[in-house]
Amino acid sequence: MIARWCRHLLLLLLLGTLPGGQAAPGQSVLVLSINDAIGPASADYLIRGLHQAETDQAQLVVIRLDTPGGLDSSMREIIKAILASPVPVASFVAPGGARAASAGTYILYASHVAAMAPGTNLGAATPVQIGGLPGTPKDPGAPPAAPTGDKQPAPSEQDTLTRKQINDAAAYIRSLAQMRGRNADWAEQAVREAVSLPANEALRLKVIDRVANDLPDLLRQLDGKSLEAAGKTVQLQTAAAPVIERQPDWRTRLLAVITNPSVALILIMIGIYGLMFEFMSPGSGVGGVIGGICLLLALYALQLLPVSYAGVALILLGVAFMIAEAFMPSFGVVGFGGIVAFVVGAVILMDTDVPGFGIPLPLILFLALFSALLLGGVLGMAMKARKRALVSGDAGLVGSLATVMAVNDSDPYIGSVQVQGEQWQAYSQTPLQVGQHVRVISRKGVLLDVSAAADAVAQGD
Repeated sequence: MIARWCRHLLLLLLLGTLPGGQAAPGQSVLVLSINDAIGPASADYLIRGLHQAETDQAQLVVIRLDTPGGLDSSMREIIKAILASPVPVASFVAPGGARAASAGTYILYASHVAAMAPGTNLGAATPVQIGGLPGTPKDPGAPPAAPTGDKQPAPSEQDTLTRKQINDAAAYIRSLAQMRGRNADWAEQAVREAVSLPANEALRLKVIDRVANDLPDLLRQLDGKSLEAAGKTVQLQTAAAPVIERQPDWRTRLLAVITNPSVALILIMIGIYGLMFEFMSPGSGVGGVIGGICLLLALYALQLLPVSYAGVALILLGVAFMIAEAFMPSFGVVGFGGIVAFVVGAVILMDTDVPGFGIPLPLILFLALFSALLLGGVLGMAMKARKRALVSGDAGLVGSLATVMAVNDSDPYIGSVQVQGEQWQAYSQTPLQVGQHVRVISRKGVLLDVSAAADAVAQGD
């Protein structure tokens, strides 16, 4: 009996080691999806997905794209991972109505297979202006203004920077197009003139390789095709291949939340005010813990985002001025300057005009107003506390009620009294009685001068 069970167990182990005993390596198709602006979270998600496909020995990775663009740094990280991947990558702009604008166009050109669904478009790959106030982008394709005099005006530093960015982007996308054998002239035109194409026109101009109605249609079209990835030729068998959808995990979702510029700004404010209240009233630890965590998360997000350090400095300076207003008799001048510095710093915080990476002006104004009201409340409480009578030290003792606890047997004018929870030696101009309520008139060292006033007895009862 035992020998038979051992044979069965050995047979199961052998079957488990054979290709047919589990998901056959090199047969599955891994699907990754991007449905928003490309940023640090998207780059982390796609890079880890490509590594997972290599580990699982998948035969193909399909990136389903629907993006308005994104950050140049994140886009280049994704493209580096695609070019180095031993698993072929097919970028598929889907479903109908989706787009692969700006950074999405570069990713399409870098992929081993570029495909689109009907009703989609790509293009508009011109780099946006970096630096300066948001909302004032300069059209890089616009001709230079005609000179008004005899001398040709020297190009500004901003014009030179813009030309450098456009030339660099054009050379980059042209090199990708030449690598994949696609239309390099239109790719450069998409960068320099921000043109776009629908799916059918893109196929006709050899910008993309396929037009497919959906993912199963794309896999049927790619069945039997040979692709070269990382120096190796891979023959696809995708018609009946198992499809594995890899959704963003908690790490990607958390990274997407904290790298949102609006969330990063809110985390900065929570962190600063949490630490401020912890320093003002230490002991509870709640403000310090929450403020420290939020501030570290905000700093982590800022080092991943294209931030303007001038904006960060203005935000910190503005908050410092608003806090100083609560402790300085400046009649609102310092606080108002802090609000102005905070608003300007928040406006220029993001050093890019890429869609999806701006901070809404209403949020900036709300945070500034909230900070002003909060610090105004702190200032009001400080003024009330200043007008309140002192309840400690000599000023707190004088005028307070005390109870006679004991009387000197040899001198009835001297005894001990209890006042504010403490025992004191006291003397009076009239004889003292145990249990009598007296009022403190003055203090001389460790001796209190008390009097047995009639109102003291009434109030004490």
